[in-house]
Amino acid sequence: MADETSTQSTEQHAPTPRPAHSGPRTPRPAGAPGGGPGGRKFFRRKKVCKFCTEKIDAISYRDVRLLQGFVAERGKIVPRRLTGVCTRHQRKLSLAIKQSRNIALLAFAARF
Repeated sequence: MADETSTQSTEQHAPTPRPAHSGPRTPRPAGAPGGGPGGRKFFRRKKVCKFCTEKIDAISYRDVRLLQGFVAERGKIVPRRLTGVCTRHQRKLSLAIKQSRNIALLAFAARF
């Protein structure tokens, strides 16, 4: 008799399957990102190449102050998508950084 009551109680607590589709899909609320008007909270300006705007054609390996702005804290060269530098100037910039590292004007890695 005790066995019967225990099996009945477990049958009552079995999980019910969820329906595949819960109802009509509603559009996103207006305040959410990607929603209607006023969806985005901030506007990200398109990044413009610093060297193109200032008409700097030659990037010198001796200009350490300029190069340090394009090297991360750990010593890595910051990628184009973060700095906004155009492809042509990014290539010149990375060559200048590498030359500057080789003659010990810039550090290869950060100090710990």
